[in-house]
Amino acid sequence: MSRDHNAGRSQNIKTDNNSFQMLEEFKYLGTTLTNQNSIQEEIKTSLKSGNACYHSVQNLLSSSMLSNNKKIKMYRTINLPVVLYGCETWSLTLREERRLRMFVNRVLRRIFVPQKDDVSEEWTILHNEELSDLYSSPNIIWRSN
Repeated sequence: MSRDHNAGRSQNIKTDNNSFQMLEEFKYLGTTLTNQNSIQEEIKTSLKSGNACYHSVQNLLSSSMLSNNKKIKMYRTINLPVVLYGCETWSLTLREERRLRMFVNRVLRRIFVPQKDDVSEEWTILHNEELSDLYSSPNIIWRSN
């Protein structure tokens, strides 16, 4: 994997009687590896899968019939493994960290639905810090590193 000026040309590597073609990207064990070592597309794909998983259980996560503890257990056992599959190989930039946090906060806002204040009759908005306090679990960025 190099970033030289010949990277755009088709190159082959020869060893003994075998010849290997250099590729821009390839899929290995469900992970897309690129010659630029870019992980952006991999995280984007992972978040798409996480969103699909989230949408399949969103009615349960917003249900008032289940306790928040049950909803969090569902999130941890169903959604997080889908999003974090292969995260051991990720080297995150601030942009990817932000995208992962946005996904988690969206799911947590669905779990911890806003409450209506009895006195002012206004809906309370949960800020990111409040969500992380209610969730009380390691940050997704720490889990992915």
